[in-house]
Amino acid sequence: MGRTDAIIEKLRAQIESGLLKPGHRLLSVRAAAVEAGVSKNTVAEAYDRLVAQGLLSSKQGSGYFVTSGRSLASGTPSAHIAEAIDSASLLREQLVRHYAVRVGDGRPPAEWMGRLDFGRQLAQLKSGLDTEANHGYSSPWGYQPLRERLALMLIERSIHASPDQVLLTYGANHALDLVSRQLLEPGDVALVDSPGYYPLFGKLHLGKTRTIGVQRLDDGPDLDDLVRKCEMFRPKVFFTQSLAHNPTGSAISLPVAHRLLQIAEQYGFYIVEDDPFADILPAASPRLATLDQLKRVVYIGTFSKTLSANLRVGYVAGEARLMETLCDLKMLTVVNTSDLLERIVFNMISSGHYLRHLRRLKLHVEQATEKAIKAVQGAGIHLPYSANGGYYLWGELGEGQDELALARRAAKESIFLAPGSIFRPEKSEAPAAIRINVAYACNPQFLQFMKTARS
Repeated sequence: MGRTDAIIEKLRAQIESGLLKPGHRLLSVRAAAVEAGVSKNTVAEAYDRLVAQGLLSSKQGSGYFVTSGRSLASGTPSAHIAEAIDSASLLREQLVRHYAVRVGDGRPPAEWMGRLDFGRQLAQLKSGLDTEANHGYSSPWGYQPLRERLALMLIERSIHASPDQVLLTYGANHALDLVSRQLLEPGDVALVDSPGYYPLFGKLHLGKTRTIGVQRLDDGPDLDDLVRKCEMFRPKVFFTQSLAHNPTGSAISLPVAHRLLQIAEQYGFYIVEDDPFADILPAASPRLATLDQLKRVVYIGTFSKTLSANLRVGYVAGEARLMETLCDLKMLTVVNTSDLLERIVFNMISSGHYLRHLRRLKLHVEQATEKAIKAVQGAGIHLPYSANGGYYLWGELGEGQDELALARRAAKESIFLAPGSIFRPEKSEAPAAIRINVAYACNPQFLQFMKTARS
């Protein structure tokens, strides 16, 4: 932490604790600099930033004062924003914290992506672009050749969509944000998998949507639970991951997928199907979008899981009029996506480089999953769901276990665990559990910790 930040944090703590009362006059810039052993510029910057945050006020010729209105309220999120931020706490840990063992991480290890040199590809690509392509706005729909290629890739999954039904986004999360903004109003009910994709919960809370969980079984959503929730809440949308489900690793069966679409038709809600691992899964897998042909299903894909978390290129496919509306919404919110990144992805696909990479990645996943299942079961962790090609296993810890306390204990030993409660949109009496990334499951430090913690 820099000197300016240290002064800010010290004063903020004193104000929030009440040690510095509203109206209190701070030391002059010169006196505070002498006391802290820093330059006057450092103190002046700290004071000015606290003024900007509403914690201090500046009076010409008099100095700096703690604000009487304690306008910390301006920096305190409203209830729905606070709830959204809280639901994304695991994401913050993944983005900010550093652990030696990352069993709860959502990403694969860097060595699984080791042969991808995006910097060189970007340099080669930019050298062949004209000034307009380098610096001008691109189409809000995204790079046309990539959209055309994606339409062909969807046909391989028996999802028939024209390029005009494919909108490029900054990854799957951006697509989920666009779809939820368009299909849901504040107060509407959205159904989600439980356990399910936790960043989605935060987006829905941010939009003041009421989020209701549908129990996830080994072969897909619990249809009896789904019907009960439909009768009770009349949802507008059901968000689900059919295949390589995050966080359980499970996959929907064909009979469940067929019945799910019948229920959606009966109760009149959209289904948003997120398929982030599609490119390493069999094309003939039972996707809802395949059965429905994008009439009631909105289909989302991404390259972030299979290429890089930093390569924010994804897409959403659906009924043509809905896609036009989503394109307009994309223009209003982000104008357009990165033409350069989209060209990189297209070039990797068209050159065959992406396919070769997928073959290596799929092998990594298969080998790691086989070893992970044996290792975690050997540590006494129960696996209630079958693994179906993604990065995750769902490990139940047994009676009497406190998953949050376990995660805190693990953090002290530099082990990052993902407690099961993060993946549930509501409080639940479900067994204590953790999400396990197969790439890190065989780590001896993690396995020993789990054996000791559960003994």
